[in-house]
Amino acid sequence: MSKQCIVADDSSVIRKVARRILEGLNFEVLEVEDGKQALDACRNRMPEAVLLDWSMPEMDGYQFLEQLRRVESGPKPKIVFCVTENDVAQIARAIHLGADEFVMKPFDRKILTDKFVQVGLI
Repeated sequence: MSKQCIVADDSSVIRKVARRILEGLNFEVLEVEDGKQALDACRNRMPEAVLLDWSMPEMDGYQFLEQLRRVESGPKPKIVFCVTENDVAQIARAIHLGADEFVMKPFDRKILTDKFVQVGLI
């Protein structure tokens, strides 16, 4: 069975780019538009990874992280947090809440692959 990655981002363009890259790395990809949908998906089937945008409607990336890490088996998925600017405070907050790594948007195949290698998913 392939590893599953949830791509949580309110931008359909980012989700499509991430899907193309991750499917090329043999991940099964589930796209969601916000943190609430991502949390529901995790409760349904806990993935190996979540590519998580920080700014989304309904529930943002920080709220998702806080809630996910409290769920049983919530510590399991590797979380790669997506930021749009190199804001050290945003990144520090995400790491404090349980993110494993971060990636700057826009990202490409090499950058995303390197991050997934760093967290031990590839």
